Amino acid sequence: QVQLVESGGGLVQTGGSLRLSCVVSGRTLSRYAMGWFRQAPGKARERVARIWSGGATVYAGSVEGRFTISRDAVKKTTYLQMNSLKPEDTAVYYCAGDSTDSGDYDTWGQGTQVTVSS
Repeated sequence: QVQLVESGGGLVQTGGSLRLSCVVSGRTLSRYAMGWFRQAPGKARERVARIWSGGATVYAGSVEGRFTISRDAVKKTTYLQMNSLKPEDTAVYYCAGDSTDSGDYDTWGQGTQVTVSS
């Protein structure tokens, strides 16, 4: 069974940076895409970034140019580098796995809190 464990959240000032990590344990297929999502209090969950099994990436407009998603296949880890953080980036961040590279996420991590102070 695949499990995802996030880490790297915390408190940072406006303009600061954080790097989130998501370690995948268990057997995964070669076509395994990953996404980062976030959910702020009282708001709907939104996809922040996605990386396809082939390495292509896509970002939400609100983070384009500030966030970078990447993956290390050997370490089975997906990263979200977040720069120029803003208070509106405050949320619980989740990584999610798409085992068929189809756009349907079937495995989720427990979430990590990111708080950006003004």
